[in-house]
Amino acid sequence: MGEVLSIRAPRTSSATKAELPLGQILPGDCIEAMRSLPARSVDLVFADPPYNLQLGGDLNRPDGSMVDAVTNDWDRFDSFAAYDNFTREWLAQCRRVLKPDGALWVIGSYHNIFRVGALMQDLGFWLLNDIVWRKANPMPNFRGTRFTNAHETLLWASMGERSRYHFNYRAMKTLNDELQMRSDWLIPLCGGQERLKRDGTKAHPTQKPEALLYRVLLATTERGDVVLDPFFGTGTTGAVAKRLGRQWIGCEQEATYREVATERIAAALPLDESALEVMQSRKGAPRVAFGTLVETGLVPPGSVLFDRQQRWRAQVRADGSLECGGHTGSIHGVGKALQDAPSCNGWTFWHVEHDGATKPIDALRQLHLLAVED
Repeated sequence: MGEVLSIRAPRTSSATKAELPLGQILPGDCIEAMRSLPARSVDLVFADPPYNLQLGGDLNRPDGSMVDAVTNDWDRFDSFAAYDNFTREWLAQCRRVLKPDGALWVIGSYHNIFRVGALMQDLGFWLLNDIVWRKANPMPNFRGTRFTNAHETLLWASMGERSRYHFNYRAMKTLNDELQMRSDWLIPLCGGQERLKRDGTKAHPTQKPEALLYRVLLATTERGDVVLDPFFGTGTTGAVAKRLGRQWIGCEQEATYREVATERIAAALPLDESALEVMQSRKGAPRVAFGTLVETGLVPPGSVLFDRQQRWRAQVRADGSLECGGHTGSIHGVGKALQDAPSCNGWTFWHVEHDGATKPIDALRQLHLLAVED
């Protein structure tokens, strides 16, 4: 099958960036906050709205302990009609502020995503993909009355059936080790040091993993693009946007979340300019998902890889490609080119300093697999 070309268009500038509250979290209701933004001023919206979970009573584990579920007031609606009205209003504001070649991402669960998707279509958005985020470590179904909810759904839409939109096809293929990126993404739930806490408890009940936003923003934005998150929470979108050299605007009505997000984004380090380069040509890239190690931070962009004899030193770029000695491409392709060899297993050829020791990057792959299994 031949390669599909990137769908790209010149980025429009209906409103100057000087008019926008870049790098700010707008307080209060997101609908009112978005009304303050100029029309046609945003390149991408990523929305993680309330799911309207309709939880009835407390949820307990078999040992009697209580599950830390979503019971916040911001997730409560009196009826489906009330939820639909709220959804229609914030989607209409997203449509107003998006540029003609902009795009919308919405994430949800079975409780709300079908209602949201129908309203998106009613408002003129054109669905490009539904992405299944398959959780590598989902919460079990403690009551044993249903299948374990092991995924959430993301909808990606352009402004209309014939609208231009942006897709970094080449970067996504490289990130997935020279295989076309599929619409099912296996990414663990947010946990460990990434899970933000206040006074020993989760700062936010539905914090999304940075790896998920990394893939979304790398796939559908360029450096300098403006990304709006109407339901900013603890700032995952802003933190990843900063890392990848994108501009961001957040809307968040909860003061505690705004405080946590501000601290988090202030601590996030942007990537070096050279590390932000991604593959655009038809040549070179990896095979077994080296890009997963990049997304999850085991081998962050800007890291330096080297062969066992340290003859060559390669820099890791944002999409998992390498740059070394004038060669760019996958861990396998660059290793092959440098050695002028018929093939190269990049997993064993390239090494990295990790925890004070020199290790082949295959060792980090095994660490990732163990983390996923846990």
